[in-house]
Amino acid sequence: MIIFLKKYKSKIALMVFICVLVCTVSCLLDFKTLEKQKMPGLEKKSVFMAAENTVAKNTDKAVNEPRLHAVSAALYDADNETFIYGKNMRDSMANASTTKILTCIVALEKADINDTVTISQNAASQPEVKLGLVAGNSYNMKDLLYGMMLESFNDCAYAIAEHVGGSTEGFAKLMNEKANEIGCLGTYFITPNGLDAENDISFHHSTAGDLCVIMSYCAWKSPKSTQFLEITQTMQYTFETKEGQMVFSNHNRLLTETDYCISGKTGFTTKAGYCYVAAVEKDGRRICLSLLGCGWPNNKNYKWADAKSLVEYAVSDVAEDSYCDAACVTAQQTGDTQTTDKQAAGKETPAVKKEDRKTINLKYIENNKKNKKICKNFLKNFTINIGNFF
Repeated sequence: MIIFLKKYKSKIALMVFICVLVCTVSCLLDFKTLEKQKMPGLEKKSVFMAAENTVAKNTDKAVNEPRLHAVSAALYDADNETFIYGKNMRDSMANASTTKILTCIVALEKADINDTVTISQNAASQPEVKLGLVAGNSYNMKDLLYGMMLESFNDCAYAIAEHVGGSTEGFAKLMNEKANEIGCLGTYFITPNGLDAENDISFHHSTAGDLCVIMSYCAWKSPKSTQFLEITQTMQYTFETKEGQMVFSNHNRLLTETDYCISGKTGFTTKAGYCYVAAVEKDGRRICLSLLGCGWPNNKNYKWADAKSLVEYAVSDVAEDSYCDAACVTAQQTGDTQTTDKQAAGKETPAVKKEDRKTINLKYIENNKKNKKICKNFLKNFTINIGNFF
């Protein structure tokens, strides 16, 4: 018996090893199949899944990601219509006065900048921050636009909306139609000034991704982009009223603190927190950034630090790698699937513009790598142990 065992010991060990190896590989294949069953249609999912939190957490790139205060943020390449970076970028959130960039561009496209606007009681009664428009008095559309975009006056926004849309409801319809037209299906606006509101359809909201696309349209793609930039780049504007001379100052600090910002709009409500959206031209690239929920009092300066961090990231080598790896998103794919906006109903998500880039689920890839590592260690230890056993 002892002689028999000695003779066949090596063959038995080899057979046992092969059996265990086959079983292990089979288990791994079953596990991969199970993972795919848990995530049906992985290859068909919106590329938002890859663009959001762009850099995989298990790579060295994560070390170089911008460290942001904002709850939600996005970086958008306006030339390629793709996202470079996203943080909760498709979440529906209150967006405060960043709404006014769409108010401004719709007004410029639908009305004459030299129109005379008669102020209603509804517009005059808007809360602070406001110019103090007097019901029944008339003002020039151009002056109201500067008041809205430089000082963020709420009464100016309502006066503009009522003049262009016939009512605030009529103007909201124009705004939402424009948002849908340029592919922003995660946006639903109720007020022209961005103050929090809710109706039987949804609440006033947008997404960080959508705001980037809207800003890109306003700054470069609208037939009225030149007028929009002229207004938003003006540092000080003066005009005469019956009440005396009025002076507006631009509150977009990035215009004076950097040489690359060409437009932007701040915002704040108690619900939205501090918000910011901007258009940037740097190193030959046209980029938009947006920040939502970027601190609450007393942290109003967080948005400036976050904005600069995003721009630095946008032109870095790390961002270029992430831009290629993350199956970046086109403008037509910025719809928020969670929104209750009825206007998004029946809309199909268009095909990915960059056809050679595939949707990637970063969590799935990370788990798969971990499983492969565990399997490798298991086989290594098993080989050692079975050798010692025999």
